[in-house]
Amino acid sequence: MPFRERYTGLINRYRDHLPVSDDTRIISLGEGNTPLIRLKNIPQMLGKDVDIYVKYEGLNPTGSFKDRGMTMAVTKAVEEGSNAIICASTGNTSAAAAAYAARAGITAFVLIPEGKIAMGKLAQAMMYGAVTIQIRGNFDEGMELVKQVAEQAPVTIVNSVNPYRLQGQKTAAFEIVEELGRAPDYHCLPVGNAGNITAHWIGYCEYSAQKGTRVTESCAFCDGNCRYAGGPVIGSRPVMIGYQAAGSAPFVRGEAVKNPDTVATAIRIGNPQSWDRAWKVKEESGGWFDELSDADILAAQKLLAQREGIFCEPASAASIGGVMRDVQSGRIPEGSTIVCTLTGNGLKDPDTAIKQCGDSRMVTIDANLASVKDAILGIL
Repeated sequence: MPFRERYTGLINRYRDHLPVSDDTRIISLGEGNTPLIRLKNIPQMLGKDVDIYVKYEGLNPTGSFKDRGMTMAVTKAVEEGSNAIICASTGNTSAAAAAYAARAGITAFVLIPEGKIAMGKLAQAMMYGAVTIQIRGNFDEGMELVKQVAEQAPVTIVNSVNPYRLQGQKTAAFEIVEELGRAPDYHCLPVGNAGNITAHWIGYCEYSAQKGTRVTESCAFCDGNCRYAGGPVIGSRPVMIGYQAAGSAPFVRGEAVKNPDTVATAIRIGNPQSWDRAWKVKEESGGWFDELSDADILAAQKLLAQREGIFCEPASAASIGGVMRDVQSGRIPEGSTIVCTLTGNGLKDPDTAIKQCGDSRMVTIDANLASVKDAILGIL
């Protein structure tokens, strides 16, 4: 069997394109290299000639895309001498921060909104050993507190206001181009704090530069001397589309939402920290923002699981639900290649999943052959 070099994480894979040196101590859990899965059944159900792929970020070490940014943020925090990190979180950031802090041997402080975090994510933060602080308020209030605390205490913020987070997250775009051989026509993401849609655009902009030459189109996030020099060169960048939950849709409203509310807890954010940059992504890519009801988000989550065998958390399903609607309406034309980012694993929020299914797929019978046979034949 031929020798295959062991994968050791996205920083080592893309070292030449990230702000690290040969002496940098890399804090990694083997993140990145997540599957790009082509959907089969949902496009057939839509009756449209489109290729839809999902980038399943829920298979990162802590179950979300946050690991891509956290490996960079914690690596740089350690390199700069920090002994503690801090974040505000709706759940996934706290899990990733806690895990990478544990790996690095430093302390993680996480601020979460009381009673507004999925149990799977809370369990992660606590098991990884983070100092978990619940506040009687929402994520946006927690974020303001984190920024204030960081000015007065020796802690490094690892939310997406940390520029190294976006550097790590941009590598998802690199992986997509490497697998497809080009950029997709449309890239669709759930949007909460808006760091991820920004990071993907950075990645696509860098990858569109041929061996260090200048990008032919203007880009708000690089100086024209983009670092990415290897792999296939793309002549275009995708249209970027961000989908939000209707109860937490500041980009659709055009202003902050004071009391955001949605079952999709990962995007329950009313005052995104990457507000200006996300608007630039929309403008530069020719994309748009849109919203979905909680009912549509949950329906898309269930459909993806039952038709494609892919279990994502509710927020992730916003990208699928939005794409289905825009393909059916013709806003996304036939013949398009589309990538949807699934930001988190469905096991992050099992309670919501179980509530959706109810008792419809469960029967209780006696432990004997006749009962099992009757139950099976009754369904078939």
